[in-house]
Amino acid sequence: MADFTFHPRILETRDWATIIFVVALLLVAVTRSVFENRFAEYIKLVASDKYVKVYRDSSHLMSGFNVIMFLVQLVSLAFFVQLMLSYFGHASKTDWILFIQIISFLAVFILSKFLIEKIIATAFNIEEFTEQFNLQKVTYRTYIGLLLLPIDVILFYNDQPSKSLVFALIAIVLATNLLTYLVSLKNYQNLFLGKLFYFILYLCALEIAPYYFMYYWFTKS
Repeated sequence: MADFTFHPRILETRDWATIIFVVALLLVAVTRSVFENRFAEYIKLVASDKYVKVYRDSSHLMSGFNVIMFLVQLVSLAFFVQLMLSYFGHASKTDWILFIQIISFLAVFILSKFLIEKIIATAFNIEEFTEQFNLQKVTYRTYIGLLLLPIDVILFYNDQPSKSLVFALIAIVLATNLLTYLVSLKNYQNLFLGKLFYFILYLCALEIAPYYFMYYWFTKS
């Protein structure tokens, strides 16, 4: 008689991710409905800079529109980081605890960096520059997060993405962030040229050092 060995079949649940994706898409839908005209200009950002010209006042930085889009950006970026870690064999993409850790780390990192920028801007009397510069960075980065969300959905439910696709996505995300940063510098060059010394301190302390330490922490971990 043949001997049979039974092994328990462990199914990785993806329900939590589906719920988060749905909530993120609902936030986008609500934003589009509540801020209809603004969202219509925002969605054209890839082809026109009209949005950044119309909504360039620093009072828009903490508006409801930007807060909601920031939340969507956090979700899409956290999923993207977890998917990349999963692809390179460092984590599981269905680990909801890891997702909470990643999104919490990103939220604390971004908000802490923003608070430190406000303190330094006040100390060096460059509030006008930092607020307008941050507004434009937030605009472009939340837009990248919005575009990244459907890509996250596809990658999450695709168990075997090609290596070329993964590396291409990483390169595109990094290049797009760098390009939008350079565009922001170009648009506000008149502001920072007048305070060049303080801008160099700002650049080294808040735009280079945090990302270097984060990279160091990830690689050593």
